[in-house]
Amino acid sequence: MTTGNPLGDFLRHRRMKLDPVSFGFTTGRRRTPGLRREEVAQLANISPTWYTWLEQGRGGAPSREVLSRIASGLMLTEPEREHLFLLAFGHPPERHYRGTGTITPRLQGVLDALPYSPAIIKTALWDVIAWNRAATVILADYEQLAPRQRNVLRLLFTDPQARTVQEDWQRIAQFVVNAFRADVARMGGSSDAMALVDELSLASEEFAAFWQNNDVTHHSEGVKRLRHPALGLIELAFSTFSLDGRPDLQLLIFNPATPESQLAIQHYLAETQSPS
Repeated sequence: MTTGNPLGDFLRHRRMKLDPVSFGFTTGRRRTPGLRREEVAQLANISPTWYTWLEQGRGGAPSREVLSRIASGLMLTEPEREHLFLLAFGHPPERHYRGTGTITPRLQGVLDALPYSPAIIKTALWDVIAWNRAATVILADYEQLAPRQRNVLRLLFTDPQARTVQEDWQRIAQFVVNAFRADVARMGGSSDAMALVDELSLASEEFAAFWQNNDVTHHSEGVKRLRHPALGLIELAFSTFSLDGRPDLQLLIFNPATPESQLAIQHYLAETQSPS
């Protein structure tokens, strides 16, 4: 049964699916399955009356803090929590950087299924945590880099080789900083992000200047031109994809942007293929 109050309906359906015993409540005599409203209020440390009004569509909109407590009390999954915030506010909750640096074998398989398109997975801090063979050959040999150095920003602003291969370093560097700023905002200005900003501001006057510009952009797609040591000038069109269930990670795929670049990359990857 729906009441014309999607937020209240969702909360009611979620609590009715929960086992009171698993939350430490006695079953006793219950007219309906699941948790009672006052039990949800107890778990969320809010007023039972106010929670009842929330389910009934009365009393105004909750604060983000209260809604987070309700989500935790109901033990909502990440997709459920996002749905709850969408119903309440029209947008998902703020996403905070989790710092996890692992992916599943299946996701690595997606990268490896792109034989001629360099592909990487990066964190919100722009740490590269996974890549395919094409990325190793065309972009950077991440396997040979120390984990701390597998960071797009550190490479771009502190590695002379990374600067040399960028055909338009100034434009790319500004673009990356602007996109990183958007990621920092989505992370809620985490201490890890601000520590990286401080580090790079000290290491690079250019980074400090770009950061102080306060420009912001999305890095969904674009084109970059690289002067590869073996291939010469190649053009790559990049696209960025969010990973469902992993808001802290993004997949970047670099497709050859011209027929000439595609042929050059295909031939070079074939020539450098290790014998099986």
